[in-house]
Amino acid sequence: MKEKLELLKLLADETRLDILNLLLKEDSYVEKIACELSLTPATICYHLKKMEAAGIVNCSRSQFYIIYSLNREIFEKPLLELIKKDKVIIDTEEKYKKEVISNFFKYGRLTQIPTQRKKREIVLSEILKQFDFDRMYDEKEVNEIILHYHDDFCTIRREMIAFGMMSRNYEKYKRIK
Repeated sequence: MKEKLELLKLLADETRLDILNLLLKEDSYVEKIACELSLTPATICYHLKKMEAAGIVNCSRSQFYIIYSLNREIFEKPLLELIKKDKVIIDTEEKYKKEVISNFFKYGRLTQIPTQRKKREIVLSEILKQFDFDRMYDEKEVNEIILHYHDDFCTIRREMIAFGMMSRNYEKYKRIK
């Protein structure tokens, strides 16, 4: 990531961008670039050395001159590849869900029903994992499963229906989500 940051810093300079635009057209040497940009060779040399260290430009010797060329490989990569961090970032939504579950469940039981809608939905989804998709449940079966998690099975059952997680049809329940 440090190299990527250095590369972006190097590109945030007008003189360096001018040099890169010249090298985009053709390979060149310090004196010619200095003449075209109306700058001193020392200034051009300073910028080229920084760009060479970052791998933006390459240099090779040709008789009495050091010829600089653009490292096109770097600029052919998509910008997203340049700004993307190398570390694997844990999905923040998944991290939030795990945090909510650890805060509201102790020893496999729900300590309290969350008042915030989002947290309540996460908690209900966790309990919902105990129900199969292609199966109809009697109300008694649903109550027994929920009772393993919390004593107020009526509220949790109603909430699961309200959130569209389960459907109810004549005291028969089915998992939807």
